[in-house]
Amino acid sequence: MTDARDERRPAGELEAAVMAALWAAGAPLTPGRVQAELGSGLARTTVTTILTRLHEKGVVSRERQGRGYAYVPVQDAQGLTARRMHTELDRDVDREAVLARFVAQLSPDDEQILRQLLDGDEQ
Repeated sequence: MTDARDERRPAGELEAAVMAALWAAGAPLTPGRVQAELGSGLARTTVTTILTRLHEKGVVSRERQGRGYAYVPVQDAQGLTARRMHTELDRDVDREAVLARFVAQLSPDDEQILRQLLDGDEQ
């Protein structure tokens, strides 16, 4: 049974915890194994629902294991963050304005890193 405090946690927080468990494992995990890795009292059905949603979003892949599935991330954490940034950028019709505001809000260190990346310099 799902603990009442888990039901109040935002879905994004639960997804992040599940992804962290998958990345740490470095191998495909079943929902039961993810549940054990989280050790948070989440019901297995809740973990299965989260994994199914992540699969539908294309964030994890799955392979048959017995009667169920084992899940594995399709990207590392940095790749997923970059994908989310692209998704947010694609939601706005004025890409130039979004990029301009993004760059304007960068710290000097981040701006320097971005300049190096755009110039093709290795760090």
